Amino acid sequence: MIEIFDRKGFDCLISIEASTLKGIDLSGAELGNACLVEFDLSNANLQSVNLASADLRLAKLDGADLSGADLKDADLTGCSLIGANLKGANIEGAKLTLEHRAALKEAGISLAGLPLELGIKS
Repeated sequence: MIEIFDRKGFDCLISIEASTLKGIDLSGAELGNACLVEFDLSNANLQSVNLASADLRLAKLDGADLSGADLKDADLTGCSLIGANLKGANIEGAKLTLEHRAALKEAGISLAGLPLELGIKS
């Protein structure tokens, strides 16, 4: 059983009878303000899912279908989006990094005017 809680850890947003979230179908789920830090959602169907204000830091979304997803104000710092489908996704106010540029470009999302976090590697 996997439970996904809100960012404060008080409210369980969804309980899933599964041992992994890889390839899972959560299309249309209401996961606004969810805490998904370090979750592996590779190849998951997240079409039209509400992830507004979700904490997706260090999450793995490689190959995930996020088409039409609401990622408004989500924190995607360190999140892997290799091969993810972001067509029609709302990323307004989302915390993004330069590493996300390939996925954004493939989805037809312009980088112009997006607030990108710039990290300095030592």
